[in-house]
Amino acid sequence: MLIKQRRAWDLPERLATPESVFLNRRALLGGAGGVIAGSLLGGHPLAAATGEGLYPAPRNESYALDRALTPERYSGDYNNFYEFGTSKTVLPAAGALKPKPWPVTIDGLVEKPFTIDAWDLAAKMGLEERLYRHRCVEAWSMAVPWTGFPLSKLVALAKPLSGAKYVRFETFMDKAVAPGQRQFFYPWPYIEGLTMAEAANDLAFMVTGVYGKPLPNQFGAPLRLAVPWKYGFKSAKSLVKISFVADRPKTFWEGLQASEYGFWANVNPAVPHPRWSQASERVLGTDQRVPTLLFNGYGEQVAGLYKGLEKERLYV
Repeated sequence: MLIKQRRAWDLPERLATPESVFLNRRALLGGAGGVIAGSLLGGHPLAAATGEGLYPAPRNESYALDRALTPERYSGDYNNFYEFGTSKTVLPAAGALKPKPWPVTIDGLVEKPFTIDAWDLAAKMGLEERLYRHRCVEAWSMAVPWTGFPLSKLVALAKPLSGAKYVRFETFMDKAVAPGQRQFFYPWPYIEGLTMAEAANDLAFMVTGVYGKPLPNQFGAPLRLAVPWKYGFKSAKSLVKISFVADRPKTFWEGLQASEYGFWANVNPAVPHPRWSQASERVLGTDQRVPTLLFNGYGEQVAGLYKGLEKERLYV
């Protein structure tokens, strides 16, 4: 007799997405299947230029949720994107961002540095949809259907050298487009980092779309990171450079306020932020406040990454 153990985030899909939407979506996928397959095998030029045929991507059923998806009308108009201002409603200002074309450089300790357009990269890697929880350090959360590919696939493509210990992520820098970057007291450009072990974990995800379509600007178009066991500020947006390095990168928020925002930033309800509790979270788009889970509910998959690192500030 086969007994399946449910993971912390598991929920029957019928509770995450209305059945009528699910069935209609699968019908659309069936019709687009030939285009998707062609884009992945042959580098479909239209897909590379526009994303046509890549969205919606097939859902990876291994990633489910313990709550309903956050409607796009809430998550799409409640975004931290300091390049475009400190308010949550950055959508109008983010409209100035032009995500096509979007060259992304892969460099550092790799066999051969290269630059590839984000749209070509999406077509080359192959896309899937995953339902992920997202927990902000500000104690609010959402549940999102990200589209993208495992970061581990990009690591394999880059062919890092043995000296690479960390992956450094850098976002765009353009003061003419992003008014927040004109604020001299911020350490622009936005920098984030992961260890090689974290980058190799299957949960680490390069995001190119959401809600079945390419990423809107305010979500970090056209390429962002999602590391769902960490606070949201680790998921850097609108990436232009991914570097494999020997030394731990100094991240944006460490440079601004290291006592409050560290390198690791793993979710832990028992470790408060210096100015507020992390024990619970407000679920975006609802009036619910729910208990926060260690590693945002992904401990089974990631806790082993931190064995032997207990002296580090893993949860700030």
